[in-house]
Amino acid sequence: MEGKKEIDEAKEKPVNMGLSLQWSQWQLLDSILPTGGFAHSFGIEAAIQARVILSQEDFRTYVIHVLENTGSLLLPYVHSAAMCPDMDNWRKLDRMLDATLTNEVSRKASVSQGSALMRVAAAVFTELPSLKTMREMSLGSGIVAFHHAPVFGIVCGLLGMDSETSQRAYMFITMRDAFSAATRLNLVGPLGAAVLQHQVSIVAETMLKRWLNREVQDACQTAPLLDTLQGCHGYLFSRLFCS
Repeated sequence: MEGKKEIDEAKEKPVNMGLSLQWSQWQLLDSILPTGGFAHSFGIEAAIQARVILSQEDFRTYVIHVLENTGSLLLPYVHSAAMCPDMDNWRKLDRMLDATLTNEVSRKASVSQGSALMRVAAAVFTELPSLKTMREMSLGSGIVAFHHAPVFGIVCGLLGMDSETSQRAYMFITMRDAFSAATRLNLVGPLGAAVLQHQVSIVAETMLKRWLNREVQDACQTAPLLDTLQGCHGYLFSRLFCS
């Protein structure tokens, strides 16, 4: 009862909007936010079964390629959405990405995570009523597929993140989810994953600088083998992840 009373009193007090948005920005990157990212392995599970990944060093190389591909293909969509977080721009970016992703497994993963993120963001970040409006106007319309990168950029832009921070955040959650998948696949232990993630973060920053602030017309695949491996995920006899 006391906890509820404190929450009600906090709602009645004037809030510094800048500080409130910072809390929301941190929550967006928190792994506890139920957006479905941990149901996907970025093709890591398929790569292990195809014996492309046989060791931690192989995994490190694979993650670097995943980050490179993320930077070249998806960061332009995050950048464009964060710079102009409105309905028309979001719909245009979503259609463009839907036409770009030819791998059905990765396309479904993108739509699944994007739909979950939009649903959660609209419900959690009530200080941004436009998110709920955009979602309600797009559900069932067939106009948007809710791909993850544009949705993430839209949410970041509305939460007051600048474009560079939004793109760095997208690289971070990609790296975070990849290491989580490797841990659950017993490829690396929790401590080893934390150490390796810290080391790879230096490489991730270099890649971010390489692909920063590019237009969607420049989006491209740099690691086609990753696309092939992820596309094979559906053919695995047994699997833990959706992609």
